[in-house]
Amino acid sequence: MKHTLYYSILLFALLSFSFKEKVKLKKEKVDAPFAMPKIRVPDFSDCVKLNITSFGATKGNKQLTSEAIAKAIDKASQLGGATVVIPEGEWLTGKIHFKSNVNLHLDKGAVLLFSENPEDYLPAVHSSWEGMECYNYSPLIYAYQCKNIAITGEGELKAKMEVWKQWFARPKSHMESIKRLYNLAWNYTPVTERQMVNDTAHLRPQFIQFNRSENILLEGITITNSPFWTIHPYLSNNVVIRNIQVFAHGHNNDGVDPEMSQNVLIENCVFDQGDDAIAIKSGRNPEGWRLKTPSKNIIIRNCLVKNGHQLVAIGSELSGGIENVLAENCTVVDGAKLNHLVFIKTNERMGGYVKNIYAKNLKAGKIELGILGIETDVLYQWKNLVPTYEKRLTPIKDVFLKNIHVSEAKFISRILGQKELPVTNVSLSAVSAGKITDKKYIQENVLNFRFSAF
Repeated sequence: MKHTLYYSILLFALLSFSFKEKVKLKKEKVDAPFAMPKIRVPDFSDCVKLNITSFGATKGNKQLTSEAIAKAIDKASQLGGATVVIPEGEWLTGKIHFKSNVNLHLDKGAVLLFSENPEDYLPAVHSSWEGMECYNYSPLIYAYQCKNIAITGEGELKAKMEVWKQWFARPKSHMESIKRLYNLAWNYTPVTERQMVNDTAHLRPQFIQFNRSENILLEGITITNSPFWTIHPYLSNNVVIRNIQVFAHGHNNDGVDPEMSQNVLIENCVFDQGDDAIAIKSGRNPEGWRLKTPSKNIIIRNCLVKNGHQLVAIGSELSGGIENVLAENCTVVDGAKLNHLVFIKTNERMGGYVKNIYAKNLKAGKIELGILGIETDVLYQWKNLVPTYEKRLTPIKDVFLKNIHVSEAKFISRILGQKELPVTNVSLSAVSAGKITDKKYIQENVLNFRFSAF
Protein backbone atom coordinates (compact mmCIF):
# COMPACT_ATOMS: atom_id res chain seq x y z
CA MET A 1 0.00 0.00 0.00
CA LYS A 2 2.86 2.38 0.91
CA HIS A 3 4.62 1.54 -2.36
CA THR A 4 1.45 2.21 -4.34
CA LEU A 5 1.02 5.59 -2.67
CA TYR A 6 4.71 6.42 -3.25
CA TYR A 7 4.54 5.64 -6.97
CA SER A 8 1.26 7.55 -7.31
CA ILE A 9 2.87 10.64 -5.78
CA LEU A 10 5.97 10.20 -7.98
CA LEU A 11 3.85 9.82 -11.13
CA PHE A 12 1.83 12.93 -10.23
CA ALA A 13 5.06 14.89 -9.67
CA LEU A 14 6.48 13.75 -13.02
CA LEU A 15 3.30 14.65 -14.85
CA SER A 16 3.17 18.04 -13.15
CA PHE A 17 6.76 18.71 -14.14
CA SER A 18 6.22 17.66 -17.77
CA PHE A 19 3.27 20.05 -18.11
CA LYS A 20 4.93 22.97 -16.38
CA GLU A 21 4.78 26.12 -18.49
CA LYS A 22 8.12 26.73 -20.15
CA VAL A 23 7.30 30.19 -21.48
CA LYS A 24 9.04 33.00 -19.64
CA LEU A 25 7.31 36.33 -19.19
CA LYS A 26 9.22 39.58 -19.52
CA LYS A 27 7.83 42.81 -18.12
CA GLU A 28 8.25 45.86 -20.34
CA LYS A 29 8.10 49.34 -18.90
CA VAL A 30 6.43 51.90 -21.16
CA ASP A 31 6.60 55.63 -20.46
CA ALA A 32 3.26 57.45 -20.62
CA PRO A 33 1.61 60.59 -19.22
CA PHE A 34 -0.70 58.35 -17.19
CA ALA A 35 -0.16 55.41 -14.85
CA MET A 36 0.91 52.65 -17.24
CA PRO A 37 1.46 49.13 -15.86
CA LYS A 38 4.38 47.09 -17.12
CA ILE A 39 3.28 44.88 -20.01
CA ARG A 40 3.85 41.14 -19.71
CA VAL A 41 5.37 39.75 -22.92
CA PRO A 42 5.92 36.03 -23.64
CA ASP A 43 9.49 34.89 -24.34
CA PHE A 44 9.89 31.59 -26.21
CA SER A 45 13.69 31.71 -26.52
CA ASP A 46 14.18 28.63 -24.32
CA CYS A 47 11.37 26.62 -25.89
CA VAL A 48 11.74 23.78 -28.40
CA LYS A 49 10.89 24.27 -32.08
CA LEU A 50 8.39 22.12 -33.95
CA ASN A 51 8.53 22.26 -37.75
CA ILE A 52 5.15 21.73 -39.39
CA THR A 53 6.73 19.42 -41.99
CA SER A 54 7.32 16.94 -39.16
CA PHE A 55 3.56 16.82 -38.71
CA GLY A 56 2.75 16.22 -42.37
CA ALA A 57 2.49 19.71 -43.85
CA THR A 58 2.71 19.60 -47.65
CA LYS A 59 3.02 22.57 -49.97
CA GLY A 60 -0.10 23.04 -52.06
CA ASN A 61 -2.17 20.68 -49.90
CA LYS A 62 -4.55 22.73 -47.77
CA GLN A 63 -5.92 19.82 -45.78
CA LEU A 64 -2.59 18.26 -44.84
CA THR A 65 -1.05 21.63 -43.95
CA SER A 66 -4.06 22.72 -41.87
CA GLU A 67 -4.00 19.42 -39.99
CA ALA A 68 -0.24 19.63 -39.45
CA ILE A 69 -0.42 23.13 -38.00
CA ALA A 70 -3.23 22.06 -35.64
CA LYS A 71 -1.23 19.01 -34.50
CA ALA A 72 1.91 21.08 -33.95
CA ILE A 73 -0.07 23.65 -31.92
CA ASP A 74 -1.55 20.83 -29.80
CA LYS A 75 1.90 19.42 -29.14
CA ALA A 76 3.41 22.83 -28.34
CA SER A 77 0.68 23.53 -25.81
CA GLN A 78 1.02 20.06 -24.26
CA LEU A 79 4.73 20.69 -23.78
CA GLY A 80 3.93 23.81 -21.80
CA GLY A 81 5.45 26.03 -24.48
CA ALA A 82 7.01 25.62 -27.92
CA THR A 83 7.53 27.40 -31.22
CA VAL A 84 5.64 26.09 -34.25
CA VAL A 85 7.81 26.83 -37.27
CA ILE A 86 6.50 27.63 -40.74
CA PRO A 87 9.50 27.08 -43.04
CA GLU A 88 10.32 28.91 -46.25
CA GLY A 89 7.81 28.50 -49.08
CA GLU A 90 4.08 29.04 -49.61
CA TRP A 91 1.74 26.98 -47.44
CA LEU A 92 -1.97 26.95 -48.23
CA THR A 93 -4.09 26.59 -45.11
CA GLY A 94 -7.51 27.01 -43.56
CA LYS A 95 -8.16 28.48 -40.13
CA ILE A 96 -5.57 28.40 -37.36
CA HIS A 97 -6.76 28.13 -33.75
CA PHE A 98 -4.25 28.93 -31.02
CA LYS A 99 -3.79 27.24 -27.70
CA SER A 100 -1.90 28.63 -24.72
CA ASN A 101 1.91 28.75 -24.67
CA VAL A 102 2.37 28.67 -28.45
CA ASN A 103 4.52 30.82 -30.72
CA LEU A 104 3.67 30.61 -34.43
CA HIS A 105 6.94 31.52 -36.14
CA LEU A 106 7.28 32.25 -39.85
CA ASP A 107 10.78 31.84 -41.22
CA LYS A 108 12.08 34.34 -43.77
CA GLY A 109 10.46 33.53 -47.11
CA ALA A 110 7.56 31.66 -45.50
CA VAL A 111 4.04 32.54 -46.63
CA LEU A 112 0.91 31.22 -44.91
CA LEU A 113 -1.75 31.62 -47.59
CA PHE A 114 -5.26 31.45 -46.17
CA SER A 115 -8.06 29.87 -48.16
CA GLU A 116 -10.85 32.03 -49.57
CA ASN A 117 -13.48 29.31 -48.96
CA PRO A 118 -15.85 30.38 -46.14
CA GLU A 119 -16.50 26.70 -45.36
CA ASP A 120 -12.90 26.45 -44.13
CA TYR A 121 -13.79 28.85 -41.28
CA LEU A 122 -16.59 26.74 -39.82
CA PRO A 123 -17.91 25.76 -37.37
CA ALA A 124 -18.83 29.24 -36.19
CA VAL A 125 -16.99 30.59 -33.15
CA HIS A 126 -17.67 33.14 -30.44
CA SER A 127 -16.61 36.36 -32.14
CA SER A 128 -18.01 39.82 -32.84
CA TRP A 129 -19.08 42.10 -35.67
CA GLU A 130 -18.62 45.85 -35.41
CA GLY A 131 -18.86 45.82 -31.63
CA MET A 132 -21.60 43.17 -31.23
CA GLU A 133 -20.90 39.63 -30.06
CA CYS A 134 -22.14 36.72 -32.12
CA TYR A 135 -21.23 33.34 -33.52
CA ASN A 136 -19.65 33.93 -36.90
CA TYR A 137 -17.08 32.49 -39.28
CA SER A 138 -13.84 31.89 -37.43
CA PRO A 139 -11.20 34.56 -37.82
CA LEU A 140 -8.43 33.24 -40.04
CA ILE A 141 -6.19 33.14 -36.95
CA TYR A 142 -8.13 32.84 -33.70
CA ALA A 143 -7.21 32.63 -30.03
CA TYR A 144 -9.94 32.19 -27.42
CA GLN A 145 -9.12 32.31 -23.71
CA CYS A 146 -5.42 31.72 -24.39
CA LYS A 147 -2.35 33.00 -22.58
CA ASN A 148 1.30 33.37 -23.55
CA ILE A 149 0.92 33.35 -27.32
CA ALA A 150 2.86 34.90 -30.17
CA ILE A 151 3.15 35.26 -33.93
CA THR A 152 6.74 36.10 -34.88
CA GLY A 153 9.29 35.92 -37.67
CA GLU A 154 10.10 37.48 -41.02
CA GLY A 155 7.44 35.67 -43.07
CA GLU A 156 4.04 36.69 -44.38
CA LEU A 157 0.41 36.02 -43.54
CA LYS A 158 -1.70 36.46 -46.65
CA ALA A 159 -5.42 36.12 -47.31
CA LYS A 160 -6.83 34.99 -50.63
CA MET A 161 -9.57 37.50 -51.39
CA GLU A 162 -11.67 36.09 -54.25
CA VAL A 163 -14.80 35.43 -52.15
CA TRP A 164 -14.31 38.06 -49.46
CA LYS A 165 -14.14 40.76 -52.16
CA GLN A 166 -17.63 39.74 -53.30
CA TRP A 167 -18.78 40.11 -49.70
CA PHE A 168 -17.57 43.73 -49.49
CA ALA A 169 -20.91 44.76 -50.98
CA ARG A 170 -23.64 45.46 -48.45
CA PRO A 171 -26.92 44.51 -50.16
CA LYS A 172 -30.30 44.68 -48.44
CA SER A 173 -30.03 41.08 -47.21
CA HIS A 174 -26.76 41.86 -45.44
CA MET A 175 -28.13 45.03 -43.89
CA GLU A 176 -31.19 43.15 -42.60
CA SER A 177 -28.87 40.59 -41.01
CA ILE A 178 -26.82 43.18 -39.11
CA LYS A 179 -30.09 44.85 -38.09
CA ARG A 180 -31.18 41.49 -36.67
CA LEU A 181 -27.89 41.19 -34.79
CA TYR A 182 -28.26 44.72 -33.42
CA ASN A 183 -31.69 43.86 -32.04
CA LEU A 184 -30.45 40.58 -30.57
CA ALA A 185 -27.71 42.50 -28.77
CA TRP A 186 -30.16 45.19 -27.67
CA ASN A 187 -32.42 42.55 -26.12
CA TYR A 188 -29.46 40.91 -24.34
CA THR A 189 -30.11 37.66 -26.18
CA PRO A 190 -27.52 35.04 -25.13
CA VAL A 191 -24.57 35.10 -27.51
CA THR A 192 -24.99 31.38 -28.28
CA GLU A 193 -28.33 32.26 -29.88
CA ARG A 194 -26.84 34.95 -32.12
CA GLN A 195 -25.92 32.64 -34.98
CA MET A 196 -24.89 34.78 -37.93
CA VAL A 197 -23.57 32.26 -40.43
CA ASN A 198 -26.24 32.04 -43.09
CA ASP A 199 -26.80 32.74 -46.78
CA THR A 200 -27.58 36.43 -46.30
CA ALA A 201 -25.43 37.82 -43.48
CA HIS A 202 -21.99 37.48 -45.10
CA LEU A 203 -20.28 38.89 -42.02
CA ARG A 204 -16.63 38.68 -43.01
CA PRO A 205 -14.24 37.37 -40.35
CA GLN A 206 -11.30 39.25 -38.89
CA PHE A 207 -7.86 38.13 -40.07
CA ILE A 208 -6.41 37.81 -36.54
CA GLN A 209 -8.53 37.92 -33.40
CA PHE A 210 -7.19 37.49 -29.88
CA ASN A 211 -10.38 36.96 -27.89
CA ARG A 212 -10.33 37.05 -24.08
CA SER A 213 -6.60 36.28 -24.11
CA GLU A 214 -3.49 37.65 -22.38
CA ASN A 215 0.26 38.03 -22.79
CA ILE A 216 0.33 38.36 -26.57
CA LEU A 217 3.17 39.25 -28.95
CA LEU A 218 3.08 40.00 -32.70
CA GLU A 219 6.51 40.79 -34.04
CA GLY A 220 8.28 41.08 -37.35
CA ILE A 221 5.70 39.61 -39.71
CA THR A 222 4.02 41.04 -42.81
CA ILE A 223 0.24 40.81 -43.22
CA THR A 224 -1.26 41.16 -46.68
CA ASN A 225 -5.01 41.50 -47.35
CA SER A 226 -7.81 40.89 -44.89
CA PRO A 227 -11.49 39.99 -45.14
CA PHE A 228 -12.37 42.51 -42.40
CA TRP A 229 -10.44 44.13 -39.51
CA THR A 230 -6.85 42.95 -39.71
CA ILE A 231 -5.67 42.58 -36.08
CA HIS A 232 -8.35 42.54 -33.40
CA PRO A 233 -7.32 42.25 -29.74
CA TYR A 234 -10.73 41.73 -28.10
CA LEU A 235 -11.25 41.68 -24.33
CA SER A 236 -7.53 40.96 -24.07
CA ASN A 237 -4.74 42.13 -21.81
CA ASN A 238 -1.00 42.68 -22.28
CA VAL A 239 -0.64 42.96 -26.05
CA VAL A 240 2.54 43.98 -27.91
CA ILE A 241 2.40 44.55 -31.68
CA ARG A 242 5.87 45.42 -32.90
CA ASN A 243 7.79 45.77 -36.17
CA ILE A 244 5.01 44.48 -38.39
CA GLN A 245 3.86 45.63 -41.82
CA VAL A 246 0.21 45.58 -42.83
CA PHE A 247 -1.19 46.06 -46.31
CA ALA A 248 -4.98 45.70 -46.57
CA HIS A 249 -7.06 47.86 -48.87
CA GLY A 250 -10.44 46.16 -48.74
CA HIS A 251 -13.67 47.30 -47.06
CA ASN A 252 -13.38 47.88 -43.27
CA ASN A 253 -9.68 47.02 -43.47
CA ASP A 254 -8.45 48.72 -40.31
CA GLY A 255 -4.91 47.83 -39.27
CA VAL A 256 -5.30 47.23 -35.52
CA ASP A 257 -8.57 47.41 -33.55
CA PRO A 258 -7.95 47.10 -29.81
CA GLU A 259 -11.45 46.58 -28.38
CA MET A 260 -12.17 46.40 -24.67
CA SER A 261 -8.47 45.59 -24.32
CA GLN A 262 -5.91 46.95 -21.89
CA ASN A 263 -2.16 47.44 -21.66
CA VAL A 264 -1.48 47.52 -25.40
CA LEU A 265 1.73 48.64 -27.12
CA ILE A 266 1.81 49.21 -30.90
CA GLU A 267 5.25 50.31 -32.07
CA ASN A 268 7.54 50.51 -35.09
CA CYS A 269 4.82 49.31 -37.46
CA VAL A 270 3.94 50.26 -41.05
CA PHE A 271 0.27 50.59 -41.98
CA ASP A 272 -1.08 50.77 -45.53
CA GLN A 273 -4.83 50.54 -45.03
CA GLY A 274 -8.16 50.87 -46.77
CA ASP A 275 -9.62 52.21 -43.50
CA ASP A 276 -8.20 53.45 -40.18
CA ALA A 277 -4.60 52.56 -39.33
CA ILE A 278 -5.51 52.09 -35.67
CA ALA A 279 -9.10 52.18 -34.42
CA ILE A 280 -9.72 51.89 -30.68
CA LYS A 281 -13.13 50.54 -29.72
CA SER A 282 -15.09 49.21 -26.74
CA GLY A 283 -18.35 47.64 -27.89
CA ARG A 284 -21.54 48.95 -29.44
CA ASN A 285 -24.43 50.15 -27.26
CA PRO A 286 -25.67 47.49 -24.80
CA GLU A 287 -22.70 45.27 -25.58
CA GLY A 288 -20.28 47.75 -24.07
CA TRP A 289 -22.66 48.38 -21.18
CA ARG A 290 -23.02 44.63 -20.56
CA LEU A 291 -19.32 43.74 -20.69
CA LYS A 292 -18.20 46.86 -18.77
CA THR A 293 -14.60 46.70 -19.98
CA PRO A 294 -12.99 49.91 -21.24
CA SER A 295 -10.13 50.04 -23.68
CA LYS A 296 -7.36 51.46 -21.53
CA ASN A 297 -3.62 52.08 -21.45
CA ILE A 298 -2.88 52.01 -25.16
CA ILE A 299 0.44 53.29 -26.52
CA ILE A 300 1.09 53.87 -30.24
CA ARG A 301 4.60 55.02 -31.12
CA ASN A 302 7.12 55.22 -33.94
CA CYS A 303 4.66 54.05 -36.58
CA LEU A 304 4.51 54.95 -40.28
CA VAL A 305 1.19 55.30 -42.12
CA LYS A 306 1.23 55.04 -45.90
CA ASN A 307 -2.54 55.18 -46.35
CA GLY A 308 -5.70 55.11 -44.24
CA HIS A 309 -8.71 57.07 -43.07
CA GLN A 310 -7.17 58.16 -39.75
CA LEU A 311 -3.89 57.61 -37.96
CA VAL A 312 -5.82 56.98 -34.73
CA ALA A 313 -9.60 56.68 -34.55
CA ILE A 314 -11.43 56.42 -31.25
CA GLY A 315 -14.89 54.92 -31.69
CA SER A 316 -17.45 54.98 -32.92
CA GLU A 317 -18.11 51.76 -30.99
CA LEU A 318 -17.05 53.00 -27.54
CA SER A 319 -19.88 52.10 -25.18
CA GLY A 320 -17.52 50.49 -22.67
CA GLY A 321 -15.36 53.61 -22.50
CA ILE A 322 -11.88 54.53 -23.75
CA GLU A 323 -9.16 56.13 -21.64
CA ASN A 324 -5.40 56.58 -21.40
CA VAL A 325 -4.31 56.62 -25.03
CA LEU A 326 -0.97 58.00 -26.25
CA ALA A 327 0.11 58.35 -29.89
CA GLU A 328 3.63 59.69 -30.33
CA ASN A 329 6.47 59.96 -32.83
CA CYS A 330 4.40 58.78 -35.78
CA THR A 331 4.62 59.87 -39.41
CA VAL A 332 2.10 59.88 -42.25
CA VAL A 333 3.78 59.85 -45.66
CA ASP A 334 3.06 62.70 -48.04
CA GLY A 335 0.39 61.62 -50.50
CA ALA A 336 -1.47 59.35 -48.10
CA LYS A 337 -5.23 59.85 -48.30
CA LEU A 338 -5.78 60.53 -44.61
CA ASN A 339 -8.79 62.32 -43.10
CA HIS A 340 -7.49 63.06 -39.59
CA LEU A 341 -4.52 62.33 -37.42
CA VAL A 342 -6.79 61.89 -34.38
CA PHE A 343 -10.54 61.37 -34.79
CA ILE A 344 -12.92 60.80 -31.86
CA LYS A 345 -16.36 59.73 -33.03
CA THR A 346 -19.52 58.75 -31.21
CA ASN A 347 -23.30 59.34 -31.28
CA GLU A 348 -26.32 59.71 -29.04
CA ARG A 349 -26.70 55.92 -28.65
CA MET A 350 -23.22 54.96 -27.51
CA GLY A 351 -22.83 56.22 -23.96
CA GLY A 352 -19.43 55.15 -22.67
CA TYR A 353 -16.83 57.88 -22.23
CA VAL A 354 -13.56 59.18 -23.67
CA LYS A 355 -10.82 60.72 -21.54
CA ASN A 356 -7.06 61.17 -21.28
CA ILE A 357 -6.19 61.16 -24.97
CA TYR A 358 -2.65 62.33 -25.82
CA ALA A 359 -0.92 62.86 -29.16
CA LYS A 360 2.51 64.38 -29.64
CA ASN A 361 5.35 64.59 -32.13
CA LEU A 362 3.27 63.66 -35.17
CA LYS A 363 3.85 64.84 -38.73
CA ALA A 364 2.13 64.44 -42.06
CA GLY A 365 1.92 65.95 -45.52
CA LYS A 366 -1.40 67.10 -46.90
CA ILE A 367 -4.39 65.54 -45.19
CA GLU A 368 -7.96 65.63 -46.47
CA LEU A 369 -9.68 67.12 -43.40
CA GLY A 370 -7.83 68.13 -40.22
CA ILE A 371 -5.43 67.26 -37.46
CA LEU A 372 -8.06 66.73 -34.75
CA GLY A 373 -11.68 65.82 -35.30
CA ILE A 374 -14.28 65.23 -32.58
CA GLU A 375 -17.82 64.43 -33.74
CA THR A 376 -20.77 63.30 -31.65
CA ASP A 377 -23.30 62.45 -34.37
CA VAL A 378 -21.57 59.71 -36.37
CA LEU A 379 -24.09 56.97 -37.17
CA TYR A 380 -23.08 55.71 -40.61
CA GLN A 381 -25.47 53.01 -41.90
CA TRP A 382 -27.13 52.65 -38.49
CA LYS A 383 -28.89 55.99 -38.85
CA ASN A 384 -31.72 54.46 -40.88
CA LEU A 385 -31.39 50.80 -39.89
CA VAL A 386 -32.67 51.09 -36.34
CA PRO A 387 -34.12 53.92 -34.25
CA THR A 388 -32.57 55.33 -31.08
CA TYR A 389 -33.99 52.94 -28.47
CA GLU A 390 -32.21 54.71 -25.61
CA LYS A 391 -30.28 57.94 -25.64
CA ARG A 392 -26.93 57.90 -23.86
CA LEU A 393 -24.47 60.68 -24.60
CA THR A 394 -20.70 60.25 -24.43
CA PRO A 395 -18.72 62.51 -22.11
CA ILE A 396 -15.48 63.50 -23.86
CA LYS A 397 -12.78 65.32 -21.93
CA ASP A 398 -9.05 65.82 -21.48
CA VAL A 399 -7.64 65.70 -25.00
CA PHE A 400 -4.06 66.94 -25.38
CA LEU A 401 -2.14 67.49 -28.64
CA LYS A 402 1.41 68.80 -28.75
CA ASN A 403 4.10 69.38 -31.37
CA ILE A 404 2.18 68.27 -34.45
CA HIS A 405 2.61 69.60 -37.98
CA VAL A 406 1.06 68.87 -41.37
CA SER A 407 1.80 70.58 -44.67
CA GLU A 408 -1.85 71.25 -45.57
CA ALA A 409 -5.30 70.69 -44.06
CA LYS A 410 -8.80 72.15 -44.14
CA PHE A 411 -8.65 72.84 -40.38
CA ILE A 412 -6.49 72.36 -37.32
CA SER A 413 -9.38 71.09 -35.24
CA ARG A 414 -13.10 70.58 -35.69
CA ILE A 415 -14.98 69.81 -32.48
CA LEU A 416 -18.72 69.22 -32.77
CA GLY A 417 -20.01 68.58 -29.27
CA GLN A 418 -23.59 68.30 -28.09
CA LYS A 419 -25.46 71.08 -26.36
CA GLU A 420 -26.55 68.81 -23.53
CA LEU A 421 -23.00 67.55 -22.96
CA PRO A 422 -20.20 69.74 -24.34
CA VAL A 423 -16.72 68.41 -25.02
CA THR A 424 -14.47 69.57 -22.17
CA ASN A 425 -10.81 70.45 -21.76
CA VAL A 426 -9.04 70.27 -25.11
CA SER A 427 -5.48 71.60 -25.34
CA LEU A 428 -3.44 72.16 -28.50
CA SER A 429 0.18 73.26 -28.16
CA ALA A 430 2.45 73.83 -31.17
CA VAL A 431 -0.10 72.23 -33.49
CA SER A 432 0.10 73.71 -36.97
CA ALA A 433 -0.43 73.36 -40.69
CA GLY A 434 1.59 75.00 -43.44
CA LYS A 435 -1.64 75.84 -45.26
CA ILE A 436 -5.25 76.02 -44.02
CA THR A 437 -7.91 75.83 -46.74
CA ASP A 438 -11.02 76.33 -44.58
CA LYS A 439 -11.07 77.60 -40.99
CA LYS A 440 -8.38 77.04 -38.39
CA TYR A 441 -10.67 76.10 -35.50
CA ILE A 442 -14.28 74.93 -35.89
CA GLN A 443 -16.15 74.54 -32.63
CA GLU A 444 -19.64 73.74 -31.40
CA ASN A 445 -20.39 73.10 -27.73
CA VAL A 446 -16.84 73.03 -26.36
CA LEU A 447 -15.73 74.14 -22.90
CA ASN A 448 -12.15 75.06 -21.96
CA PHE A 449 -10.53 74.90 -25.39
CA ARG A 450 -6.93 76.14 -25.32
CA PHE A 451 -4.29 76.57 -27.98
CA SER A 452 -0.83 78.06 -28.09
CA ALA A 453 1.87 78.45 -30.72
CA PHE A 454 4.49 76.92 -28.42
